[in-house]
Amino acid sequence: MADCLRELGAALVIHTAGPFQQQGYGVPLAVAEAGAHYIDLADGRRFVCDFAVAVDDAFRRQRRVAITGASTVPALSSAVVNHLTEGWQRIDRIDFCIAPVQTAPRGVATLAAVLDYCGAPVQVWENGAWVERRCWSRPEQVRFLRLRPRIGALCDIPDLELFPQHYRGVHTVMFRAALEIGMTQRALSAVATCRQLGLIRRPDRFARLFNRTAGLLDRFGSALGGMVVRVTGTDANGIDAQRAWHIAADNDHGPEIPCMAAILLARRLARRLAREESMESGARTAMGLLALPEFVSEFNRWKMVTDIVDEAGSRQMHI
Repeated sequence: MADCLRELGAALVIHTAGPFQQQGYGVPLAVAEAGAHYIDLADGRRFVCDFAVAVDDAFRRQRRVAITGASTVPALSSAVVNHLTEGWQRIDRIDFCIAPVQTAPRGVATLAAVLDYCGAPVQVWENGAWVERRCWSRPEQVRFLRLRPRIGALCDIPDLELFPQHYRGVHTVMFRAALEIGMTQRALSAVATCRQLGLIRRPDRFARLFNRTAGLLDRFGSALGGMVVRVTGTDANGIDAQRAWHIAADNDHGPEIPCMAAILLARRLARRLAREESMESGARTAMGLLALPEFVSEFNRWKMVTDIVDEAGSRQMHI
């Protein structure tokens, strides 16, 4: 692969060939060997959280940059949290949920990744301590501003590990995914229970079945998806605060959101290379590399609507 990249004269490789949950670091190491920069859209917890340790030396030797997690999580999610809590004295809780579009294109590989950690144990930061939970467990109703409420269930993402390390003092970090069709959500919860009881060992084997079934249910869904991030804590004036950021993406455009951070970071990298500016080489996650206003042009491009709500005072704010 490295020889091929050198022959192509690649200066930057953007790795989008997920799912990343079971991948090793062969691709980024080949990119480093080829002397190119690297960005990926990874959302696998271990892939992202262990990335810097695994490939940092290789990219530093080549004086190149490697960024992982340039996707909805943790690039966009951290940008939202930073924006909502700017100036705050303390962050107590971060709670966010993605509501994927039912009718958007999907593949067997994506569903296999979801099923692979369905019912698997996951470490979650709750009330200031690490506790073990099960993926697709603990269903809870999640409120959205421009979507109907959905039932969300725990999913494993890098933020569950990165956020407690980065936002010192935060007591709880929770992430859920909320599917539009309740039948699908309940089916995944049932698979999780069966796996926990030892009745199913390899849920990913049912990926093709789930993919076919999901297609039959599209008629009951819509092209509207979104995301909400809620934070609670103490604001700059020492007052209890709770804010929420919402995004609604219609016309099956929700899958464009995971691509935005990589696009923005690639543009930034290209500008710096054009100006021959020096950059700190090495590998890192995309957490905190982008500010929320940088995403606005991409949101507008796809006619996505965002809202910031002061839930303590029930008033809307602006980016």
